Amino acid sequence: MELERREFLKKGALVTSALAFPNILLARDKSVKIRVLGTHVTLQEVIRQRAEQELNMEIEFYSGGSAEVLMKAITNPKSFDIYEQWSNSIRLLWSSGAIQPIEIDRLKYWGEINQLPKTGKIRQDVQSGAGDVPNKILYIQSDGSLNSSPTEKISFMPYVHNVDSFGYNRDRVQEGVPYHTESWAWLLDEKYHGRVALVNEPTIGLFDAVLAVQAKKLMEFNDIGNLSRKEIDKLFEILIGYKESGHFRGVWNSVPHSVELMATNQVDIQSMFSPGVASLKGAGVPCIYAAPKEGYRAWYGVMSLSSQSKGKERDGAYRYMNWWLSGWAGAFIARQGYYISNPERSQPLMHPDEWDYWYRGLPAKRELKGTDGRVSVKTGEIRRGGSYIQRFSNIAVWNTVMPNFEYALKRWNHFVRTQPEQRL
Repeated sequence: MELERREFLKKGALVTSALAFPNILLARDKSVKIRVLGTHVTLQEVIRQRAEQELNMEIEFYSGGSAEVLMKAITNPKSFDIYEQWSNSIRLLWSSGAIQPIEIDRLKYWGEINQLPKTGKIRQDVQSGAGDVPNKILYIQSDGSLNSSPTEKISFMPYVHNVDSFGYNRDRVQEGVPYHTESWAWLLDEKYHGRVALVNEPTIGLFDAVLAVQAKKLMEFNDIGNLSRKEIDKLFEILIGYKESGHFRGVWNSVPHSVELMATNQVDIQSMFSPGVASLKGAGVPCIYAAPKEGYRAWYGVMSLSSQSKGKERDGAYRYMNWWLSGWAGAFIARQGYYISNPERSQPLMHPDEWDYWYRGLPAKRELKGTDGRVSVKTGEIRRGGSYIQRFSNIAVWNTVMPNFEYALKRWNHFVRTQPEQRL
């Protein structure tokens, strides 16, 4: 799908309505400065400080919600050197001219990156999942298109990745059995009426809703990664009906927002990202990250170069990308439940107990701390969904920009704006 930049700007404004500009985390003056635009998920101050110290250059982080930073990147490529987000943003970034090709021969650890982003599968005997499987949008072809045929230039450097589902408060929702009873249908269960939230991102939250509607047997889809207009209309007819009845507490725009909703007892179950679950557990909230029997919604982290970055700033951007795969960052991000594309380099920097829990899916031999320094894993606990291999062997769909994205975007924003009906 090719979107003209002006047309996208007009339509994309709907997504970022009422969102503030990202905060700027300032760094010390150095000879080279790069600007990194992304979400709170990876743009953490401890990462910035470590990278700045080891690379000896100034690094500025501009962090915000996913829709917010995507719009900023597309409308103003001059405002950043590196864009960090998820693979569902690539089609829009590439077609709008916001990013430039990345040269593989400048990526020091490319050969260590495993086969998941290169082939779309963690193992050859499993299904890739529907939608924008990362290898389909990775390689830049001679005609400027993106597909899975390997070339020397790519649209993004694969780095962090994970599978997402929903989180629920065990004190209020009966605990299910991973891959057997936990189901996306729970998001539409009347037992949780008024206490359900979705992530406010049409290339992410839409698929949580699709999986829930299908699991609830309210409708079937021909291809959940590529909905027709007729399917989109029927889907939103169902969702708006739930919204008008007061079923949904609302939508959230960032990980901190999702944490607040559950920590303040406003929701019992909602779309969630792993860092949010870790934060809640560290704060003593018994949040469980489900392993749905229908499969996960998966995503791959993208690190892309601004089309306007050049000279020493572009060189610095390559250094920063290579730093991310040099070991420390991958070990750090594992403690909030994320994986890195070349995990073997990070393994020596993790305690064996951490590696066994996060990557191998084994019971924790002792308490483990998250990135915030608080205990997020208790002794004997097993990671929901099992090992790295097992989790990525159960993918239902990837975060995706569908061919009918523009139409789905309009319907999504109508859904978000819909208010519960007043009842006498």
